[in-house]
Order: sequence, then C-alpha cells, then structure tokens
Amino acid sequence: METPKYHRPLLKAGAAAIWLAFAGQAGAHEADSSPLNIHATYENHTVRREDAGLAKFRNTLQAEFDKQLGGGWQLGGTLRGSFDGVYRMNDKEYGNKAGGAITIENTGYAGLPPAPTNAGTPLNLPQVPFGGGINNAIGQALGLPPTNGFGFDLGRNPNQGLRVLGDRWHQTKGGVGFGVPVRPCDVDARGCKDFGGYGNSSRSELEAPEFNDRLDFIRELHVKKTFKLDNGANLFVKAGKQQVVWGRTDLFRVLDVINPVDYSRNNIYDELSDIRIPMWMVQTEYRMGASDSMQDRNLQVVWNFDQHRANNLGQCGTPNVMLDAGCLMRAMANLWDNGGTVANFAAGGHVATDFGPHQAGIRNAYLPAWSLRNTALGVKYEGVTQGGLSFSLNALTYLSQLPSLRGINGDGTINPFTGANGNVVPPYAGQAVKNLIAFDVYFPRITLIGGSLDLQLEKLGAAMRLEAALTNGEEFANTARPQLYSKNKVFRSVIGVDRPTFIPFISTSAATLISAQLFYQHIFDHEVYDAPLGKYGMPDWKDNAIGTVLIRGSLANGRVAPQLILARDFRARAFAVSPQVEWSLNDDLKLTFGANYKGANGDDHYAWDDCRSCNPYAPFTNYAPTQAIGQSFGLGGIEPLGRFRAGPIGTAFKENDIYFKMTYKF
Repeated sequence: METPKYHRPLLKAGAAAIWLAFAGQAGAHEADSSPLNIHATYENHTVRREDAGLAKFRNTLQAEFDKQLGGGWQLGGTLRGSFDGVYRMNDKEYGNKAGGAITIENTGYAGLPPAPTNAGTPLNLPQVPFGGGINNAIGQALGLPPTNGFGFDLGRNPNQGLRVLGDRWHQTKGGVGFGVPVRPCDVDARGCKDFGGYGNSSRSELEAPEFNDRLDFIRELHVKKTFKLDNGANLFVKAGKQQVVWGRTDLFRVLDVINPVDYSRNNIYDELSDIRIPMWMVQTEYRMGASDSMQDRNLQVVWNFDQHRANNLGQCGTPNVMLDAGCLMRAMANLWDNGGTVANFAAGGHVATDFGPHQAGIRNAYLPAWSLRNTALGVKYEGVTQGGLSFSLNALTYLSQLPSLRGINGDGTINPFTGANGNVVPPYAGQAVKNLIAFDVYFPRITLIGGSLDLQLEKLGAAMRLEAALTNGEEFANTARPQLYSKNKVFRSVIGVDRPTFIPFISTSAATLISAQLFYQHIFDHEVYDAPLGKYGMPDWKDNAIGTVLIRGSLANGRVAPQLILARDFRARAFAVSPQVEWSLNDDLKLTFGANYKGANGDDHYAWDDCRSCNPYAPFTNYAPTQAIGQSFGLGGIEPLGRFRAGPIGTAFKENDIYFKMTYKF
C-alpha cells in the first residue's frame, strides 16, 4: 500500500530524528556495546455482554524495547498488534451478518385518514417498515402523490443489515429515528465515511486495528537525550512517536488532551496509557533546578507536528461506540448519500417520512490537511516550592479531537428537492434547500489554559490533586442558532483525593487505596429557551459533575488485588459499577476477572429539540401563524441530541459486561 502523501513528511521527520541519534553515536568515537532490551507481553481480553453474547475476544502482543546509543542518546519504542476474533465468532451481532430488516416508529396523525403509503401500510400504524414512510409535509401540501415524491429509492438503500439508531440504549418514544447500517464497510459501504481515522473500516481493519495507514502498531518510537548546559541547567529532548501526559486523572480528561484517545478499544474503561493514540511530536524540557524560592523548576515545550487525528469514537456495528456517536454519524451519512425513512417527522412530528438523497444527514467531513498551521503547540511550566507544593501552568493550542456538526443553511451547494419525475418541486426551482437536519463535519481550533496543583494533607494522611482548564473555541450543538451550533468557552476541573487506609475486613497487613475524583464542567454563554412544545437551544448541560471512587486492596502478599470502581454522572442520572480481582500467579502470569454494570434513572430527561419544528419553509412547516422562519417550537426526542445529555455512561447503560483477562510477560 502506498504511503499517504500527508504522512510522508512525518515519516521522514521521525526517521531523520532517529538518524541524527545514530549519527551522534558514530560521532562520539566510543564503542557502543549496550544490548537491545526487549520486554514482551501477551494478553487475551474476553468479554461477554448481556443480550449480545461475545463482545470481545482480543489477543494483543506488545513489545517494548530500548537501547543506549552513542553520544548520550537513547532509543525507545513500543510495538503493539492485536486481533479481535469477535467479528467472526459473533458475526450476527458485530460482523458480516449483523443487523437485519427494521421498522420505523410512526405515531400516526389523527387528521390523516388511514390511506396507504408507498409501502402499502396505513399512515396511523405505530410502526412502518423502513422505506414505508410518506413524503414530508411540503410534498403533501403541494399535492404530490405519496409515492417517493422526493426520490427515495429502496433499491439503493434496502431494508437489510440495519438497526434503529440508538436502539441499544433507548426507544424512539415519539422522537426521530433512522436506520443505521451496522456491517463492516467491505460488506456494506452505506454510511461509511472517514470521520478522522475511523468510520470506514473493513472487517479485517476492525479485527486488527493497529495495522493501518497511520502505522498505529508503532505505539512509541523515539530518541531522547539530556544536554548539560554551562549554567548548571539541563535541556532534555525527546523526538518521535510518543504520548505526552499532562494530567493525573482517571476515566476523564481535563489537561491531558495532547494525544487523542481510542475509545473504540474499551470505551472509557481502559487505562489511558493503553488508549491514547501516540503522535509524532518533539518535546523539550529546560530543567532549571532549584532557586531561592523553589526546590525545582521546569519549562516544557511540546510541538505535535503529526497529521491531525480525532478521537476514535467507534464505528457503528462494533462493540464500543462512545456516546453512540459513531452510529449517529454513519446513520446520517447514509441518509445524505442514499436517503431513508425518518420516524415521526411529517404532520406535526407524527408520521414516518421518506427523504431522498442529499436532503438530510451528513454531507461532508472536512478533515484538516497537514500544514504548519494545523499542528499543535503546548507550553507547561511546573515547579515545586520550598514548602513542597507541586504545581503546573499549562497552555495549548490544537485542533479539536471531537467533531463539530455545523448545519447547512442555504449555502447554495445543496441539490433542491425533486419530484417523482425528476423535475424540481415548485416553488423551489432554482433555490438552494434551507436547513433540514443536514450537516457538515468540522474540527475547529481550540485554545486551552490551565494548571494543576498537588497537596499533601498530612493530618488526613492523604494527597489531593487539583486540575483546571479553560478552553475557547469548542463547538456545541445549539438549535437556537441558524447553523445549529455555537462556539463557547468551557471551564473544566477535577479534585482528586488519594488515601491509603487500613480496612480490616479487606486486609490487616496492607493498606487499601481509596481514590475519589469529582469532575466539573461549566459552559459559558449557555443558551436554553422555552417554546410551546418544549425547550430548545443547547442540549449539553450548562453545569455537570461526574464523581468516581476507586477502592483497591492488596491480599496474599500483593498477589491478589481486589478492586471496585464506582462512577456517577449526576445530571444524566447514570452510574457504573465495576468490580474486579487481579491474581498474579507469579511474576509473569496474571489473571483478571471483572464485570462492568451500568444503570440509569430513566431516559425521558435526555429528550431534546431535534428541529423537526423548525420552520425553513413557511407556510408549509410552521406550527403557528406567529412562528418565524427558522424558529424552533421545541418538539424533540432522544435522537439525535439526547446522547449529549446522557453522556458516556448513560448511552452505554445496557452494555453490561463480564470479562476475563490473561496477561503473560516473557
């Protein structure tokens, strides 16, 4: 496979850095007899999921190596490859046979008689087959026959290999709904699109995700050296593919955002060190040492010169799809490309409606091209005061790792609606279609400033961790804005307390670690408005908090480690409980048994305005004579924006797992 053009300068830069290290070795005029140290690990991770069966059978081989080079340089690296057999062993759930024929909710409309639709089913049935909706209210008002007036072709987008969007975590409940293809993209290409390193993978690429054009099997490949300066300070340089860790939190990130994260591996429940996506970077540290007021001082500069990489949210049809967002993206990409049936859309939000291609959904995903202006730059100053207080001050400018959906609003590039005979539907001939739940995907630039603080609470025998960050430039869904998004500043913080505590019923000889964290997020200039049919504006909570507690014990001289993780998303009213036991049979072999249970207190509070009651085509789509063009009356459901209110726990609350891991070092 030819190396992509954008990746060639990155490979050249990485190779150049390593070549310089070897050149330094040759120029040092010293014999290098240090060995290449290699440490390898094999792991099997098997997961069984409630109602789904086998959800993971992943086998991972990882090798870490290092070697002392000449001239004080050191080479280090980590290679990792995995193969997940679930796509063959449970192919009816996650592989080539996943999905099937679906029905779409159709709550019915009392004002319409039970006339047949284009699929021959009455309008007032609670469910209609995919492809069995009517044309939307515009076509009906213009007297079009209820037979594919807007160009939907069931032969192009057949009712097979589908699931209803969000069916794993909620029912449609009168909201909108779509069919989403769930088979690997080499089997079913509908809705497959590159959303930033995921979303268009074949079965073999899903099975062995590290072996791709971005060379993800290289987890680390870097050279590093410390230069001694004349003023007594040191200059540390590390160049290559690597992870740069700024934060000290688990599960959720505040400052630790330099590397994107692969949530498709195990949602938020793997260690961040295992799911960060390494990037080609250069980091330098000017280690100044002590001063009159400080025990230690350090200035770090990080330049991430790699091609932009988004967080991997998971391809729809795979076991781990963060926020169910990958399914939303694939469903809407398919809706744009091929048309489809949308639940409860027409007739005041009651009748399933067929749309043709290029009328609703995701049109384009604009992935940032490689350029100097699209790279990321970070600066961190950290120190330790004479009193032992550790702190850092951080600043970072980078491209968002999460996608932003910007609504299409009459930009002149969208095909106008066409009738069954291919002619443009009057009175819209020659006009661009206004916003009708159609989007483009962007990755905006974000600036971050923040800091951290570590405190020793000696009287309590505990350590406290504080992190805070203020970002500018993040984009959020917002149905009060014409393009259905807004830019907002966001403040995030975390308070963590770690305390080793003797708990007699766990162990009388070893302390049990208790670690608690409280994450907080506030969105500035948050917009929410009341309308006759509900609220509209920003679905994300203005203020939210997530709490986690980790309890980890030590038994049998450290060979057995029971652990319990508790997490609670307060505004989503969702929680997770994860018990686990690690058993180290010897220094090389470790067995882990665990479970992951999620729950939620209902889902009605996730519903949000979906812009069905927006008014782009007055007078055909207005809900009252007083409704302005573009205004929403607040009619909503859980799709598509309720996922931002449910959060990563709420959207996965039916994914209850039991798992087994075997790890062997050799």
